[in-house]
Amino acid sequence: MILLYAWNKNLPHYTDVIIKTVRENQKNMIKSMTGFGRCEVSDNNKKYIVEVKAVNHRYLELNTKLQKGLACFDVAVRNTAKEYMERGKVDIFVSVEDDGKLSERVRYNSDIAAQYMGYLEEMASQFNLENDVRLSNLSRYPDVFTMEDEVPDEDEQWKAIEKCVRGACENFVAARTEEGTNLKNNLISKLDSMKEYVETIEKRSPQIVEEYRKKLTERIEEFLSSTTAAVDESRIVTEVTIYADKVCVDEEIVRLKSHIESMRQCLMKGGSCGRKLDFIAQEMNREANTTLSKANDLLLSDTAIELKTIIEKIREQVQNIE
Repeated sequence: MILLYAWNKNLPHYTDVIIKTVRENQKNMIKSMTGFGRCEVSDNNKKYIVEVKAVNHRYLELNTKLQKGLACFDVAVRNTAKEYMERGKVDIFVSVEDDGKLSERVRYNSDIAAQYMGYLEEMASQFNLENDVRLSNLSRYPDVFTMEDEVPDEDEQWKAIEKCVRGACENFVAARTEEGTNLKNNLISKLDSMKEYVETIEKRSPQIVEEYRKKLTERIEEFLSSTTAAVDESRIVTEVTIYADKVCVDEEIVRLKSHIESMRQCLMKGGSCGRKLDFIAQEMNREANTTLSKANDLLLSDTAIELKTIIEKIREQVQNIE
């Protein structure tokens, strides 16, 4: 019984810790820039509704649309939302619905009633008449009783709106995180394919130089077969060296491997890394272009083209990451 009481007493604290832990974990996860979140909160006969949606954008562009009467909370809504996002074109809609219950109150204007009575007594005295005004009659005179809307307490109203904004933002982040996880898995799969293409290029490159040496030697020997001249090995070595230098992609391969590993680590680390991933993808594309320009072999050219194709797909995907 005592343990149960202690648990219930500390439940709000544990709940706060769990929420904080979840938020920290979400910050370390890959998130898409597109997403949608919605939340409804009922408070004091009113229902507050907040919707958050976003599409890709290079920076954070936050647009708010608050229903008439809620404009005073615009800055607070923006500041709260910024805790949950870093990039994207985000639209936030905040509205309120009345549940139909009485939201007006009657106001008794005593000063106006007193003026009516004063003038009536003056008329009775002036015309020597009896002042026979009854309470029920006086209450019907214009503006003695008026109806006015209740003015909500802004602090109390903001508590409900803030709860609704945070709920919508948390759902929004959850949707972004789910899509971000799918993007991450897809990108890692593409990086694995990239690595295979790079390894194929790395394996094929030395073979091209050796094949060139062999063909060059055969042609020279064929040309000199009708003469007694000997093959000049030093000349062959020089030609092969020049050719090898032109088609050498060792540096490109090293950089491509480095970029693949860098992007993989960035994806595993998580967080807001979309800009960094975009930069790495651009560098990958540059190295692939150089490799393709040096390719002097059908297999190497085809592999480099496939490599460029998959890099383009990666560049498109990272545009969606926050």
